Amino acid sequence: MDTITWQHFEQTDIRVGTITEAEDFPEARKPAYKLTVDLGPLGLRRSSAQITKHYAKEELIGKQVLCVTNLGKKQIGKFMSEVLVTGFADENGDIILAQPAGMVPNGSKLM
Repeated sequence: MDTITWQHFEQTDIRVGTITEAEDFPEARKPAYKLTVDLGPLGLRRSSAQITKHYAKEELIGKQVLCVTNLGKKQIGKFMSEVLVTGFADENGDIILAQPAGMVPNGSKLM
């Protein structure tokens, strides 16, 4: 992987948000949920997340997650994803959410 400059890294806006809604996304090619994330001063943003292997919709509500907020919107079928909810692949390639170790204010920027 190519090395990036510190200036490039500083251009990536990664913030904490709290999941307020999680819905099934049956139209997605791979199993996914439609999420609504409260990013504090940035408002509510929507995202599609392929996290169905490790999370039930009900347990996602109230979870804080790390989101890339400045990638631009991405059309996924009829759904417009506005942020990228981040995570790590486990040994089977299933995604585990990236989360802060403790509660922080929504919209807090990764430093």
